[in-house]
Amino acid sequence: MKNIKISFLILSLLALVSCKQQQARMPVSRSSGEFMNESVERNKKLVKNEEAQIDSIIKSNPKIQYLASQKGYWYHYEVKNETDTLRPKKGDVAFFDYEIKDLKGNVIYTKEELKPQNYLVDKQNIMMGLRHGIKLMHKTEKVTFLFPSHMAFGYHGDDDKIGTNEPIICTVTLNDFKPENKN
Repeated sequence: MKNIKISFLILSLLALVSCKQQQARMPVSRSSGEFMNESVERNKKLVKNEEAQIDSIIKSNPKIQYLASQKGYWYHYEVKNETDTLRPKKGDVAFFDYEIKDLKGNVIYTKEELKPQNYLVDKQNIMMGLRHGIKLMHKTEKVTFLFPSHMAFGYHGDDDKIGTNEPIICTVTLNDFKPENKN
């Protein structure tokens, strides 16, 4: 009986000592902003390299007049519609076809693979470059875009044929567009 009381007392003391309030520990590493600075520098180099590749394409085709967008991509008209003045705007439904090539001109996706698209302008999630590029177009125009990776599929790629940080050539034909409620 005496041993049971001593054992109980020892267990009680151990339980009491183990419940002592613990002090919070400081983090093992503290961020000095170095990682962010390195990331910014890495991205600047990436963009500079992609822009140099795109510039090389533009210079190798002096007969083609490329236009620089305010969003950081380049484009030229293959078929231009100079009679229409309207362009797709938020809420319109744009009907378009497109194909995607790498910067060497190799087809990644044919327009048959990508199928005709119906896009609810600025209300659906599509590639950033297309989201902006379609709003520059008139009906029946065909435009070739040179998208750096940040305007295409970014660091993630498309989980299939387009890799990480891959700039692309995208040729788009805007077949038609209509207000959202008049499909």
